[in-house]
Amino acid sequence: MFPCTCALRLQTFFHTNRKKASKNTTVRINKYLQAISSILTTYSTCLSPCSFCQLLKALTPEENTHCQNGLFFQDGQRRVDYVLTYPVKKPGGGRSSRQSSLPMADLEGGALNGHEDHKAFRREEFEGKLRDMGLELEKEEVTKIPGVGFVKIHAPWNVLCREAEFMKLKMPTKKVYEVKQSSGIVEKISSLVSKVLEPLHPQVEEHQPKNIKHLSHTFSREKQHFLLGSGVYTAAYPLHDVSSIHLLYEEWANYSVFYKYQPIGLVRKYFGEKIGLYFAWLGLYTQMLIPASVVGVIVFLYGCATVDDNIPSMEICHPKNNITMCPLCDRVCSYWKLSTACGTARASHLFDNPTTVFFSIFMALWAAMFMEHWKRRQMRLNYEWDLTGFEEEEDHPRAEYEFKVMQKSLRKDKKSHHKVSTLTCRDRLPAYMANIVMMLLMIGVTFAIVFGVILYRISTKAALHMSSSSITRNHVQLTVKTTAAIINLVVILILDEVYGAVARWLTVLEIPKTDKSFEERLIFKTFILKFFNAFTPIIYIAFFRGRLVTSHLMLFCFRSCAHGGCLMELCIQLSITMLGKQLIQNNLFEIGIPKLKKLIRFIRSKQGAFQEEERQKKLQRYETDHFLEPFAGLTPEYMEMIIQFGFVTLFVASFPLAPLFALLNNIIEIRLDAKKFVTELRRPVAARAKDIGIWYNILKGVAKVAVIINAFVISFTSDFIPRMVYQYTYSPDGSMHGFVNHTLSYFNVSHFQEGKETLDPLHLGYPVEICRYKDYREPPWSATPYEISKEFWTVLAVRLAFVIVFQNIVMLMSDIVDWLIPDIPKDISLQIHKEKILLVDHFMKEEQRKIHILESRVSTGSKEVFSRSNNNITTMTHSCSQLHTKCTKASNASNDVFIVQS
Repeated sequence: MFPCTCALRLQTFFHTNRKKASKNTTVRINKYLQAISSILTTYSTCLSPCSFCQLLKALTPEENTHCQNGLFFQDGQRRVDYVLTYPVKKPGGGRSSRQSSLPMADLEGGALNGHEDHKAFRREEFEGKLRDMGLELEKEEVTKIPGVGFVKIHAPWNVLCREAEFMKLKMPTKKVYEVKQSSGIVEKISSLVSKVLEPLHPQVEEHQPKNIKHLSHTFSREKQHFLLGSGVYTAAYPLHDVSSIHLLYEEWANYSVFYKYQPIGLVRKYFGEKIGLYFAWLGLYTQMLIPASVVGVIVFLYGCATVDDNIPSMEICHPKNNITMCPLCDRVCSYWKLSTACGTARASHLFDNPTTVFFSIFMALWAAMFMEHWKRRQMRLNYEWDLTGFEEEEDHPRAEYEFKVMQKSLRKDKKSHHKVSTLTCRDRLPAYMANIVMMLLMIGVTFAIVFGVILYRISTKAALHMSSSSITRNHVQLTVKTTAAIINLVVILILDEVYGAVARWLTVLEIPKTDKSFEERLIFKTFILKFFNAFTPIIYIAFFRGRLVTSHLMLFCFRSCAHGGCLMELCIQLSITMLGKQLIQNNLFEIGIPKLKKLIRFIRSKQGAFQEEERQKKLQRYETDHFLEPFAGLTPEYMEMIIQFGFVTLFVASFPLAPLFALLNNIIEIRLDAKKFVTELRRPVAARAKDIGIWYNILKGVAKVAVIINAFVISFTSDFIPRMVYQYTYSPDGSMHGFVNHTLSYFNVSHFQEGKETLDPLHLGYPVEICRYKDYREPPWSATPYEISKEFWTVLAVRLAFVIVFQNIVMLMSDIVDWLIPDIPKDISLQIHKEKILLVDHFMKEEQRKIHILESRVSTGSKEVFSRSNNNITTMTHSCSQLHTKCTKASNASNDVFIVQS
C-alpha cells in the first residue's frame, strides 16, 4: 500500500504548526491517500504510464447513467474512489443532501454535546485538508440507512497523475520483446499438455499475448504511516466494481467451476498482490494434495486387501482362540475373551500395515517438494507481477507505540529533561512477564481439559460396564472413544475463539513498534495456542496413553488401549477432530457468521422510522457495501490451512486418508473463500507483497517436526517395530505365527490388590486363575514377577534406533530434494537477466536518438544551446553505460544461470 507524497508535505506543515493541527488528522489523511493509491495500483501494473492514464480516464463514463447505483457522484461523471462513513444524530427528512464540495457543516437540531462536537470538528478539518490536496468530496447525510452519513471521495485526473509518478511500482514502457518459447520435443509436449488442460482454465480475457512482454521500469516514493481515527469516522472502504465482481463470481467464486484453475491474475488486479498470493498458495497446496491423496488411498486399499491375510488379526479372530484377558477397569469390569477384539484388530490393520512406513517417508518428501514448488511458483508470480525489484520498506511506528513513547517522554522531561524516542526491554518487561504467564496458563488449561477427558473415559467406561444391556457392554470401547473425541472437538472449537482473543490481547500489551511486528507476534502466539489446543489430545493418545505402567496391573488397565493398539484410537481422534474442524469451524462458521452479522446490521439500520416506499427502493452501491462485513485480514484463512497442514503431515502415519479429506475440503474452501471475498466482505484495500511472510517459516517448521513425530508414531504407537522384532528375532519359523501370544503377559488373579478385584469373577461361566494383558513383563511364577522382561528392552532399543535412522534418512532425502530443485525457475532467471540488458540498451538508444534530434536542430539553431545540451547528454550516456556495466556484472555474479547471450 502506497500513500501519496502530499501526505508527507502535509505532515511537514503540521510539524511546524502543531498547535493548530491535529496529529490524528494527519494520519487519517495518510490512510485515505494510501488506500486510494493502493486501489489504483491494481489497475496500473500492466500498463505503460500513457496507457495507465487512458485507463483511468476510461473509468469515468461520459453519460449520466450509473450515478443511481452509487458508483458515481451526482453529476454522473466523477467516479467514487473511496467512501467514509460517520454517525449522524438526526437522519433528517426525505431527500438527500448532495454537494460536490463540502462547506462547514451546519449543526442541526441544536448544539451537539462536547464529544460529538469534537468529532464533527475533526471531520470538517480532515475533509478540508482533503479538498486542499485536490480531492473532490460529496456528502450524503440523509440516506436510506438512518443514523449513518457517507462521504464519497473522488481523486481527479491531475491528482492521480501526480501520485502515479511517485509510486514505487514497475510500469511497462513502450518497448516490447518476444519471450522465446522452448523448442523441439519440450515445446510439443508443452503444447499438448496445454490443449488437454484448456477446459480447466477460467474464461478470462487475456489482455496481451503470452509471448509478448513490455519492459518495465521502477518508480519510487516514500511510505507513510496511517491510522483510521476511532469514532470520528465509523468505516472506510473502497467500493466493489460491479463488472469485475460479476466476472470474478462467474469464473472464480462459483461452485460450478470447482474443477477449473483460479484466475489468479484477475484476483490480484482486483484485490492486490497480498490476497492474490494467498489464493495462489492455497491453489498450489490443493493441487499438491492430489498425489498425496492418491497414495494415501492406495495405502488404505492395500490394508483392505490384505486384512484377511494378516496373521495377527487371524489369530485374534480365530473361533478356537480362548485366551482370557484381564479386566479393563476396577471392580465393575470383568474378564473377557480376546476374540471379542476381532473387529478392532481388523480395523487397525487398515491403517497399521507395512505400507505405513513407506507412506510416512513419502509424505515427508511431499512436504519438502511442496515447499520447493511454492518457492518456484512465488518467484514466477513475482516476475509476472513485476515485483522482482520490489522491496518492502520499514514500517513507521504504530500510533499506540508513539503514544507510549510520548507518555514516557513526558515523565522523563519532568525529571531529567531528556527526550525519549524508543521503548526499552525494561519498559516492556511487565508485558513480557504477563505474556509468559498467560501463555503457560492457557497451555495448562489445555492439558487440564485433556485430563478431564481422561476422567470422563474412566467414569464412562465403568458406568457402561455396569449396564444391564449386553449390546452396551459389548461396545464400551467404541462408545467411549467416539464420545471422548467429540467432547475434545467441541472444546477445541470453543477454545480456538478464546485463544484468538487472548493472543491479540497479549500482543497489544507488548506494544510492538510497527504493524509488521504486531502481525508477526500475533500470528506466532495464535499459532502456538491453537496448535496445542488442536494436537494435545492427539499427542496424549499417541505417546502417553498406555505408557504409564507400574507393577500394579490395574493402573495400567486404566490407561491401556484396545488389543488392536493405540493407533486405531489415534485414528478415530484425528479423523473426528480434523473433519469436525473443517465442516463446523472452517465451513459452517465462515458461511453462517458473516451472514448473521450482515443480518444484524441490516436489522439495526431499520430500527428508526422507515417509510414503506423507501424500503422498496434499491440501495446505492456505497450503502450496499456498508452492510458487508469489514475485511479482518488473512490471518484466520492462513491459520486454518496451517492447522490442516499439521493434520495432514504430523500424524499421517495413523490416518492415510487425511490428505484425501483435506483435498475434498480445500476444493470447497477455495470457492467458499472466493465467494466470501466477493459477496460477503467489503472490498479490501489492495496491498503489495512478494511472499506469504511468516507463514512460510511456520510451514517449514511444521514439515520438520512432522518427520520426528511420524518416526515416533511408527516406532512407539503402532505395532510395526514389535512385529519386525518378533519375526526376525523370536519367531521359530520366521513368520508372524505366535505374535499375539508373544505380546501378552500373564497375571495371577490372586495378586489383585484389595478392592481392585472384579465383582463378577464368574462372568465367563468358569473361575479364572490366570488372565493375560498386553505388555512385556515377567510371569508371576518367575523370580522377578511382573518386572519388565528382556523382550521389552530389545523392542525399546529397536524403536529408538528406528527413530534415529528414520529421522536422519528422511531429513537427508528432504535436503537432497531442496538442493536438486532450484528456487528460481531457469527460464525466469534468464528472462530477468535479458530484461535488464534490454532495458539499459533501450535507454541508451533513446538517449542517442535525442542526440540526433538535437544535432538536427543545431544545424538550424544556436550552437551554444547544442553545446550545453550535448554535455548533458554525454553525461547521461556515460551514466547509462556505467549502469549497463554494473547491471551485467551484478546479473552474472548473482547466479550462474544468468550468464546468457544478450
